[in-house]
Amino acid sequence: MATGYQIANLPLNLMKGDITDLSAIGTTVKCCLMTSSATPDQETWDSYADVVADTNEVAAAGGYATGGEAVGTKTVTEAAKVTTFDGDDVTWTPNVTITAQYAVLYDDTPVANADKKLLGYWDFGADYGVINGSLTLGWNASGVLTVTVA
Repeated sequence: MATGYQIANLPLNLMKGDITDLSAIGTTVKCCLMTSSATPDQETWDSYADVVADTNEVAAAGGYATGGEAVGTKTVTEAAKVTTFDGDDVTWTPNVTITAQYAVLYDDTPVANADKKLLGYWDFGADYGVINGSLTLGWNASGVLTVTVA
């Protein structure tokens, strides 16, 4: 599996209308962390239910809560055929102890886990951890996710 960002079933879920307006005030987008034992698959991982079924989300302890952290100040913009979803960096603090290899971004707005569609996930390429400190996932300066229309 390649490291970096994988979009999972984002295009399918967007076209089916299964993802809410990501910039809306009532929409919650979350980022959760998975251990190196996880087996993400962009062909089969569709929702947070698939993440839960994998059973390798970082344990709820040491400053980490199951389901991850919400992305604040969400925006969706378009310019020059590039649509961008952006938001605040996600931080787990203070004094967290986390080891993760994957970060999963999903729409947490629906009630049922099967309806909480994935926006994608990142493979860090190896375990990344922090002991009794803070962990921040800093998004790219050009946005969390961009889609370019040719």
